[in-house]
Amino acid sequence: MARPETLSPLFRSLHSIKGVGDKLAALLARFFGAPDGQEAIALDILMHMPSGVVDRRRQVGIADAYLNQIVTLLLHIDRHQPPPHGKPHVPHRVFAHDETGDVQLVFFRAQGGWVEKALPVGEQRYVSGTIGFFNGEKQITHPDYIVEPDKFATLPLVEPVYPLTQGLSSKALAKLVRQVLDSLPDIPEWIDPATMAQRQWPSFSAAMRMVHLPDAPGEAELWSPARQRLAYDEYFVGQLTLQLIRSTMVAARGISRSFTGEVTRKVSSLLPFSLTEGQLAAVEDIRADLASPDRMSRLLQGDVGAGKTVVALMAMAAMVESGAQSAMMAPTELLAAQHFKTLKPLCDAAGLGCELLTGKMPAAERRAKLAGIASGETDIVVGTHALFQSGVEFHNLGLTVVDEQHRFGVHQRLALSDKGKHTDLLVMTATPIPRTLVLTHFGDMDVSILREKPKGRQPIDTAVLSIGDYDRVVARLQARLHEGAQAFWVCPLVEESEHLDVVAAEDRFAELQKVFGDQVALVHGRMSAAAKQAVMTRFAANELKLLVATTVIEVGVDVPNASIMIIEHAERFGLAQLHQLRGRVGRGSTRSSCLLLYKGNLSETATARLDTIKSTEDGFVIAERDLELRGQGDVLGTRQSGMPGYRLAVPDVHRHLLDFAHDDAKALLIADPALNSPAGQAARTALYLFRKDLAIPLIRAG
Repeated sequence: MARPETLSPLFRSLHSIKGVGDKLAALLARFFGAPDGQEAIALDILMHMPSGVVDRRRQVGIADAYLNQIVTLLLHIDRHQPPPHGKPHVPHRVFAHDETGDVQLVFFRAQGGWVEKALPVGEQRYVSGTIGFFNGEKQITHPDYIVEPDKFATLPLVEPVYPLTQGLSSKALAKLVRQVLDSLPDIPEWIDPATMAQRQWPSFSAAMRMVHLPDAPGEAELWSPARQRLAYDEYFVGQLTLQLIRSTMVAARGISRSFTGEVTRKVSSLLPFSLTEGQLAAVEDIRADLASPDRMSRLLQGDVGAGKTVVALMAMAAMVESGAQSAMMAPTELLAAQHFKTLKPLCDAAGLGCELLTGKMPAAERRAKLAGIASGETDIVVGTHALFQSGVEFHNLGLTVVDEQHRFGVHQRLALSDKGKHTDLLVMTATPIPRTLVLTHFGDMDVSILREKPKGRQPIDTAVLSIGDYDRVVARLQARLHEGAQAFWVCPLVEESEHLDVVAAEDRFAELQKVFGDQVALVHGRMSAAAKQAVMTRFAANELKLLVATTVIEVGVDVPNASIMIIEHAERFGLAQLHQLRGRVGRGSTRSSCLLLYKGNLSETATARLDTIKSTEDGFVIAERDLELRGQGDVLGTRQSGMPGYRLAVPDVHRHLLDFAHDDAKALLIADPALNSPAGQAARTALYLFRKDLAIPLIRAG
């Protein structure tokens, strides 16, 4: 289905709108994040929500206008007092009155005579602005609006305030908003009438008009019926997209896996510990998925150290029993190597072929590994996204395991399965994700959660200290390392920045070298993979006592002997990062500690973050708190990874609508999988309206 013709006015280039020249068009394209070479469209303006409202409805006499109030006054213009010649810093003053008192209008650097034209002596003008005082006199400095009495209707008494960028004025944007709203088409309704009546929601078009051209400030507030309606729409379309992806991912594939149990029993007997209840339940979920004729699409959530890799190994062992291969994909070569190091000894002992494939290995070695994968000799392949590039051919790929999935968008989830047309998908994340975000970003997946930590894991003592205690920290660290401990020291930056007053990893390494000599090493993201791996291998072998690092060690580094984590400038890290970093210790039998060093006066948010980390090790509690403090886009790292944030919905305010949207999208697709009913056709329109039309080809016919 092509985009409905009714939406054409919203997909026209802003360049085609009167008053938008080349310069403004280019500015708007950058501001709205249009893809390279493309222009911003009318829809971008419509979806650009106000951040607040200015209320100019207070029309009083001057006597009743108070300091810092925004008022709209009908003034009689008495006289002008331009600045003396040669003194441009002195303002141009206009003296005016009404029947209740006097006021001055003040303009700095007013050249070209425009003030005299706008405020002619002897005439009346409506003036709107903020009341100030100077030398006991009321004044308005640079009024927001000056209009003639017969043009009063053009003065916006309730004026939305928009986020802007340099070169884009609020008046230019407001004019564009009005022009786009004038061409807003009638859009079919995808919400059923009973729900609309119950929630007292306006139509989509009416909601847009209320938000952008409100008659009263309340119409544009985040909790107003109009904003709630629009937030629901954005959630609904997101959930519909995820449900369509799910219906494609789990569509019957005609392969119902059967297992002998022989390989999984052998792997289980080789583990140096027994599986937790959560791990056993997750393994059972996965086996049931694999045995069903539907394709598995499952998210495995486990806190740092909850044992997700072992669950994945049991799934891959089961896949071997059914005669198929598995691929495990990690976001970095360091993490891929770490998984391989964990899996390889167990696979060798169980008689499974396990290989690591990275983009940087020598050509001859790579060719040999590719041959083993193509022949089926290799049962399990571990690597980065390079596993899914052309040139890697699998004999019979049955299972794809993806680690740290939140770094990949939903459309990559579809692409991942192209190597094996009927592959099952298991996704793992060590970022505990609040339920809201599971629905938002993983609504197309079933979920298994590992809540317990493996037996024997030690609690971690967490303390918060000022960097002023540096000398005391180093002295204590010396004593602990002398006793045989190993430690991480994490800094936020690789090298010194002229913009930030932050100690960089390179500088801290140089300082600590003076104390610890060749016992200390440095690792950061700008080093080659081989150089990073060499340092990590020496640290894991206990040849190094102290590792100075950036957040390159945030995920996947497993050194059980390391029992001390020092995070410098902890106030600059997010909660999820602090939790991940702390999870690098506490993996052995020794009691571990984490020290959060901060600099300067802490903001309220930074204090709340550090207090949270200090008070709990429960990743799910931390994740919920992180959502409160930061908002959903940051929690998943979506700002960086290109996964979409929201334009209309504000999760802190509108979170309750997500469950409605999820249930409604699911119910619609159950009742009308082809989206052919009037509500289904309207929902198709909504997919285009919210730029989710990549989901349109996934709608199943019939």
